[in-house]
Amino acid sequence: MEWFASPDAWLSRLALQRGLAVIYVIAFVTAARQFRPLAGEHGLTPAPLFLRSVPFRHAPSLFQWHYSDRFFQAVAWLGAVLAAAVAAGAADALPLWASMLVWTALWVLYLSIVNIGQLWYAFGWESLLLEAGFLAIFLGNGDIAPPTVTLLLFVWLVFRVEFGAGLIKWRGDECWRKLTCLEHHHETQPMPGPLSWFFHHLPRPLHRVEAAANHITQLVVPFALFLPQPVATWAAAVVIVTQLWLVASGNFAWLNWITMILALAAVDGALLARHLPLPAPPADQPDAPLWFQALVLAAAALVAVLSYWPVRNLLSAGQQMNRSFNRLHLVNTYGAFGSVTRVRHEIVLEGTTDREITEDTRWREYSFRGKPGDVRRLPRQFAPYHLRLDWQMWFAALSPAYARPWLRPLIDRLLRNDGPTLRLLRTNPFPGTPPRHIRARIYRYRFTTWRELRATGAWWHRTPVGEYLPPVQGPDLH
Repeated sequence: MEWFASPDAWLSRLALQRGLAVIYVIAFVTAARQFRPLAGEHGLTPAPLFLRSVPFRHAPSLFQWHYSDRFFQAVAWLGAVLAAAVAAGAADALPLWASMLVWTALWVLYLSIVNIGQLWYAFGWESLLLEAGFLAIFLGNGDIAPPTVTLLLFVWLVFRVEFGAGLIKWRGDECWRKLTCLEHHHETQPMPGPLSWFFHHLPRPLHRVEAAANHITQLVVPFALFLPQPVATWAAAVVIVTQLWLVASGNFAWLNWITMILALAAVDGALLARHLPLPAPPADQPDAPLWFQALVLAAAALVAVLSYWPVRNLLSAGQQMNRSFNRLHLVNTYGAFGSVTRVRHEIVLEGTTDREITEDTRWREYSFRGKPGDVRRLPRQFAPYHLRLDWQMWFAALSPAYARPWLRPLIDRLLRNDGPTLRLLRTNPFPGTPPRHIRARIYRYRFTTWRELRATGAWWHRTPVGEYLPPVQGPDLH
């Protein structure tokens, strides 16, 4: 069937598959390095407790049959190795059916992790990777021409990502309509990057241009992704440039990177090949077998049915952000920063080895890898790697309710100098002997001005706000 295949899209398929495989590698490595202290057997919110109370139908996962930290590590590293092999081209070296099985395995393995990850995995980019990973199963490989239907499903996905984010902003905080949100956002976003200080100090007219450009990119440009070429390619280019701007201005895990990868589905590969020094397209791209065509059409029908709930959400005045309407994380709704905080508060954990707390007690501060702490430390770039504990600390500063399930367990483990937990942090101020007491203080942070930076060398200025958690005494291990 000629309508089924898009031979000129071979380059888009190649970039989509290799790009998604790289994101899978990052996601699995992140899980392998962080899951155990966060949600492992002795984690802050233990997965075994979660699994005992949640049935398979509510959280389908391989770990419903067995969970141990060792088994989890095997699953995470297997996923990372498998994804790395796909990124290197292994799936194209396999028969079509085997290639589909590899992509299915990646999706099942990561779904198994997300569905037991609890609050640590309650981010839109987890569902976005799973939805994109499911569609990748039906992209085929070098044995056949890329299926047009699957490419359109990818375009539909990136449309919902962009349009959903645009609508939630327009309907949400009035500063988006007044074009003033970005006077605050670069400073108050969850995890600023090394250039965020400079973005914050752009002239106010440029902040208004940023906000206006965001509305155009997310509310208008997505419709052009469905238009004939070369319009769709130019629309995809606008999406990619906008996402690169976001990459430069902050740390949002792999959200921006995967959105750029998805936008490639709308790019005319033949057009690029004529203007860029790219390899020649495959000489022979036969039609897909009938069984594959039937599977692709079945997947498209499933997406069409499941799209009812995200579309209804988009049209609703009570639009929700980043929600999955099914436990398989297929055809989700997306969005970000429907409201923007004006003031940045940070929780600072401090410990002391003093047996008794007095006015003269010396408190030493724990330093996190990504979230602001030391005012002289320039924010680092971590994305597309995701620092899950650092992000939750930002939410906890907004409201103690966010931290209720895990902050006290975190402090208990720091009072014991728990090795896996400490590896989530940048520094341990008590490398030899555990502290006797730990407290949580809250500070107001703001970026310094140009003059303050030159005078003090500090990127942040902070002032104490008050007590977040009174001192907690640890076991007497001294």
